[in-house]
Amino acid sequence: MQTIKTPAVAGLFYPADPALLHQDIQHFLTSAHRATTSHPKALIAPHAGYVYSGPIAGSAYASLDATSRDKINRVIILAPAHRVAFRGIAYSSATHFQTPLGLIPVNLSALSLITDLPMVTKNNEAFQDEHSIEVHLPFLQEILDEFSIVPLLVGEASAEQVATVLEQLWGGSETLVVISSDLSHYLDYESARKMDQDTSQAIETLQPGALTYHSACGRTPISGLLLCAKRYGLNVNTLDLRNSGDTAGSHDRVVGYGAYAFS
Repeated sequence: MQTIKTPAVAGLFYPADPALLHQDIQHFLTSAHRATTSHPKALIAPHAGYVYSGPIAGSAYASLDATSRDKINRVIILAPAHRVAFRGIAYSSATHFQTPLGLIPVNLSALSLITDLPMVTKNNEAFQDEHSIEVHLPFLQEILDEFSIVPLLVGEASAEQVATVLEQLWGGSETLVVISSDLSHYLDYESARKMDQDTSQAIETLQPGALTYHSACGRTPISGLLLCAKRYGLNVNTLDLRNSGDTAGSHDRVVGYGAYAFS
């Protein structure tokens, strides 16, 4: 029996009209900052409203070349929880997630690999009004053909706990890992640029200990990925680093956004 997680922020963070949504995402992809990457295994991309972070998310997803796109049929998404406080890592009982572009199946067999882990719990309430996974789904629908997702929200958890979950789901070239995170929050433009550059340095050198609470709202899922990247010998490429002052906001209080590819 299907259980569908309906969109929470369609019409708010991104267009609810499928044609406009398709148009926006294609614009972000074709206008993206492009860098040479080799079949990314993992991406870090932001999760704000598209008018603010869409161009930077486009840089992340544009790094997936045609060969990568043809191989990928499973996407693991780890994102910070904004609406509900809880301990550990949460999954939803939904069998499908819906966007204006259609339904995406949850990979229930992959999910079953982690549901017995002590830090992993079912928490539908945490997903109800959450945007940090949802805003990535239309990008994935635009660039991949048939695929399934393992959507996970990270609450009060450790980097090691995230890494343990990732290792259970790591797979091969068929599996893409997406970490959803914005960077600095509500600093002035120059202060944000400095903090985000320091955060990028920590990500590029695989140093989770250099990330602070203020570095990124997704610091814990990022840190878990960095631990895995060390273990698997991945390299990091910064694809884009901007903030809302560069895209659609004032310079007084900005939010930082970064796009990174791990290969």
